[in-house]
Amino acid sequence: MVTAQQLQQQWADMDASRARRIQRDTATQIRLSDDLPPVRTVAGVDVGFENADTARAAIVVLDYRTLEPLDYALARLPVAFPYVPGLLSFRECPVILRALEQLRVAPDVLLCDGHGIAHPRRLGIAAHLGVLTGLPAVGVAKKRLTGRHGEVPEGRGEWTPLLDRAGDTLGAVLRTRVGTRPLIVSPGHRTDLATALELVMACTTRYRLPETTRWADGLASNRGQRWLARLDALR
Repeated sequence: MVTAQQLQQQWADMDASRARRIQRDTATQIRLSDDLPPVRTVAGVDVGFENADTARAAIVVLDYRTLEPLDYALARLPVAFPYVPGLLSFRECPVILRALEQLRVAPDVLLCDGHGIAHPRRLGIAAHLGVLTGLPAVGVAKKRLTGRHGEVPEGRGEWTPLLDRAGDTLGAVLRTRVGTRPLIVSPGHRTDLATALELVMACTTRYRLPETTRWADGLASNRGQRWLARLDALR
């Protein structure tokens, strides 16, 4: 796995044009067939921004069976890449890798707050992170970035395909809870869509968001102190 320091060096002084070339090259390395170990631990991954110059990554590792937290890590790094839609992984991947390096409990799969292949160049944060780390990864996004879809049935666990212009499936628009807005789920690396959906629903309890996202988002956001207090016993 590439380290945060190595990635910062590789991406130093990079512009948007070079970043898009890296995306297209990296996307060719994605594997969209199931290649998961027995899943015992699953990690939620999210990034927040303390200010315009500092990114904060949060990773919370949960027991896949009980959804209880087992470990967590927080990391902060200066933001080295400007905000450009579709290129957010270049802002977020270095600080996520720094957080991964701090974990004591290794995750079997990553559920990222963002997209997998449901991205204009098929390389959202989950796909990019999966290739960089070699870990199975799934994108769980709150909003659609690309693609089109039909109506989503109202039942819990119901979904409809997210399609690109050619009609190829990018992911699924998934209803995790009745009466709430659906989520965009897409495979990132070493998973197919069916497994991605299974993982997300297995991690979803009574809320719209899976527990992985809820924990990581809470820790990465400005509400982090409240969530940290709940995790203190792990350290």
